Amino acid sequence: MAHAIHADQHDHGTSADGSGHEQHHHELPTSGRALTSVAVSATLHCLTGCAIGEILGMAIGTALGFSEWGTVALAVTLAFLFGYGLTSLPLLRAGFAVSAVIPIALASDTFSIAVMELIDNAIMLGIPGAMESGLDSWLFWGALSFALAIAFVVALPVNRWLIARGKGHAAVHRTGIHGGPPPKLVGTILAVAFLFGSVVLLAEVFGSGETTPGDDRGSHAAISRSIALV
Repeated sequence: MAHAIHADQHDHGTSADGSGHEQHHHELPTSGRALTSVAVSATLHCLTGCAIGEILGMAIGTALGFSEWGTVALAVTLAFLFGYGLTSLPLLRAGFAVSAVIPIALASDTFSIAVMELIDNAIMLGIPGAMESGLDSWLFWGALSFALAIAFVVALPVNRWLIARGKGHAAVHRTGIHGGPPPKLVGTILAVAFLFGSVVLLAEVFGSGETTPGDDRGSHAAISRSIALV
């Protein structure tokens, strides 16, 4: 009887994860729109934790007067921490053992977060004045919003390529357990962030002649004109 039950579990595509929790294996698409849809969802999920850590790190580092690289180091550390956490907590709540969750989170998120952090922080460092502008500046939040949106765009094809080969987010997808806010909500917020960031950066370019250091009045006026054009 035990052998029959064991065989039946294999027929239904289940296996134990080391804690006695049965892990359900979900088939992943390897091409086409179905694969792209999974990749978009996975990248938005990864971006959620990454963005929380990045925003907190940038805000804390800027508020406390850290150096540029000190702020970047804090942001990257928190991005990985929140990224792994967003993947791990639903698995732990579902009964997975820590020894099973850690390799799943590492395999699922490491490369994706690394790509996002590389792009995001390169943009922040590359935009003149963004890191020094302060938390009360349009430029700081606009640059950060734009950087996160571009990081998503770059990470998406990377995640799609990994998932098609059974790697990356495929590790957590196979468990059938997903956490975090709905992808549509995250996607909507991301679209708004991209629009906001684009408007702010355009305003900085076209309104740069109206500003002096520490004075955002020219930027405010340029942003208002840019929003009107949009």
